[in-house]
Amino acid sequence: MYRLLAVFLVAALINSPAADADAQDRATLSGFVTDASTGETLILANVVLAVGEIGAATNTAGYYSIAGIPPGTYDVTVTYIGFREYRERVTLAPGEARRLNISLEPEIFEAGEVIVTTEREEQEEIRRIGVAQLSTNQVKRVPALLEPDVFRSLQLLPGVKAASDYSSGLYIRGGSPDQTLILLDRTTVYNPSHFFGFFSTFNPDAVKDVRLYKGGYPAEYGGRLASVVDIYNKDGNRVERDGSLSVGLLASRAIIESPYSRGSAMLAVRRSTLEPLLAVLQNQDIDGIPEQFFFYDVNGKVNLDATENDRLSVSFYTGKDQLRLPFADDASVDLKYGNFTASANWTHIFSDKLFSNFTLTSSRYFSLPLFNIGGTEFERDNRVYDISAKGDFEFLPSEQHAIRAGFWSGNFTFRLQDIFDAQPTLGERIQSFYAAGYLEDVYKPTPQWTVRAGVRGNYFGSGRFLRLEPRLSIEHQPSPAIRLQAGYGRYYQFVTLITSELFSGSDIWLTTDDGVPPAYGDQFVAGVKTQPVNNLNVDFEVYYRSMEQLFELDPFLPDAAGLDYPELFRFGRGFAYGSEVLIERQKGRINGFAGYTFGVTRRRFPGFENGKLYAPKYDRRHDLNIVANFDLFRRWRFTGVFAYGSGQAYTEPSRQFKLIDNPLGSSVKDAVWSPFNEARLPAYHRLDLGISRVGRFFGFADYELQVQVLNVYSRRNVWFYFYDFEDDNTIDRTEIPQIPVPIPNLSLTLKF
Repeated sequence: MYRLLAVFLVAALINSPAADADAQDRATLSGFVTDASTGETLILANVVLAVGEIGAATNTAGYYSIAGIPPGTYDVTVTYIGFREYRERVTLAPGEARRLNISLEPEIFEAGEVIVTTEREEQEEIRRIGVAQLSTNQVKRVPALLEPDVFRSLQLLPGVKAASDYSSGLYIRGGSPDQTLILLDRTTVYNPSHFFGFFSTFNPDAVKDVRLYKGGYPAEYGGRLASVVDIYNKDGNRVERDGSLSVGLLASRAIIESPYSRGSAMLAVRRSTLEPLLAVLQNQDIDGIPEQFFFYDVNGKVNLDATENDRLSVSFYTGKDQLRLPFADDASVDLKYGNFTASANWTHIFSDKLFSNFTLTSSRYFSLPLFNIGGTEFERDNRVYDISAKGDFEFLPSEQHAIRAGFWSGNFTFRLQDIFDAQPTLGERIQSFYAAGYLEDVYKPTPQWTVRAGVRGNYFGSGRFLRLEPRLSIEHQPSPAIRLQAGYGRYYQFVTLITSELFSGSDIWLTTDDGVPPAYGDQFVAGVKTQPVNNLNVDFEVYYRSMEQLFELDPFLPDAAGLDYPELFRFGRGFAYGSEVLIERQKGRINGFAGYTFGVTRRRFPGFENGKLYAPKYDRRHDLNIVANFDLFRRWRFTGVFAYGSGQAYTEPSRQFKLIDNPLGSSVKDAVWSPFNEARLPAYHRLDLGISRVGRFFGFADYELQVQVLNVYSRRNVWFYFYDFEDDNTIDRTEIPQIPVPIPNLSLTLKF
């Protein structure tokens, strides 16, 4: 596989049509595509020349380039979801390099804002294998538990599972949350959660684009076994100053955007507003009410249009959760955790055929839980620092080849310290240089065939690990309405996350080192994507992925003090396979999608459960999600979401016995023997409904009022069971539900 990819890439470079004399007479068309109302660049807008099926999609900077165009006159068509189609006739001379910047007008409908899908030829990039894209409008419309959320919306897509109603973690195609790379403006985010994992740290007001690579992702990404979520903040309105204010039961949000002479700026803030409710509950002497709780997010971005070929931007994010909770008469927890990211980006166009992007990034994660039980304190300090430099290049020598290359290098620092009763019990600090480089060629020998071949090299200094990752995908379009796709990739991961799967505030990040090799896996994906009629997509994908050398803290270590770092871990393997179906209609008064997933995932660790395969907690055989939007009247919209999932794996006690010769003490102890995760919780299902109205608020602002009800028919989905020993030697089982009753939600958004 490695040799085959190397030969393919070298041959593509040597035999590129750019070397032909005829290429000198070909023309090039390039430029940026933006939103005419705000000046915001549009990612994955489609630019097509009406003759010869020549076209391209804009990249993450909103830039497109079409090379190798025969001289002549063409009708240029530009389309993007939710915007009016743009058409312009251009005449290109031999060898001409034309810069054509295009602004698209938002589509306006009397029935309110509607997501409009494009025609078949407009789906080139979005409908690649394993790729899904969400707009912020879709995120905000889905009924949410007190707050619109990016990750909650992603959990509705086929192949993506949620651990519970109280977790925003992404379990994608059998992978745990740490197997998904989370990027915000090209910067890694290590704990994207708030409010015990209730929802993610990404303020939907500040987000411009969310792209999910569920599997088989391209060579420009790396460092994770399963998938990638690539998120970009808004640049800020380049046309006029505007802003919005949203007031909700859990949190309130505000954003302001403004142009200036050479660019734009954006600032968005979000903060919890639970303090008044907590004060009332505390006065009622209700157990389990936090003494203090709050969280906040701040997103900012400044852009500078330095020259026609140079754009600069600086962005940052900071967020924090703080909780102080007494959970017994003599026990409490004090928790602080959060993230900080910053990036400086330079986009430079060397020529009409060579585009580049350079980024400096900084990411910091900290988790500081402090437990006090009976006057004895247990404290944990886990921190991650990641500083890096990235460069990406796109070279378009002809209409048949698009060559992409880049690098990503930096310094990763991990620190973990445990202190019990003022005495250190565990202390680890690992600092490592890392580097990666990739090369990829997108080859289109004919309009019906596309081949993506790439290779990525990774080096991790701590342990001196050097690994290569081949990537290959092939797509064939026998007709405009059918796409046949297949792909393969090798992936390595140098970090791992230790989490409870119920509560993300005390997550622990660990890394590879001498004696702790990186995990790796292979992914195989295939799919058929069809559009039987305009405005209806029917997609089917299957996948298989292996997971080797999985490393995690050994849960059976009696005491970690004094052990060498490699002795803290156990190593295992796993696999996942499944199939996904998506039926989607995005245009018209009734629109939405239905997604079904069949999935199986298994793990195995030597010495655990006699080395047998077991199902992780998030393994679920069947998942079905239906999202429907209905434009009732001119200003009213109805939204409904139905979710079904077969039971998750859990450990059910099956035998009880007495420990007479007890190694933990002299007294007799009750013990329970249980086969790990061999039982299943009852099936999960829930219906959420919402209605919204848009209009003018006393003539000075546009408003949107949302009224939603979650868990409409009061389904008591089981979160987990709690078992307790009774005096008569029986075991009492208590059912802990998730959302047990219908929960209303009310929010008001003003845009001015």
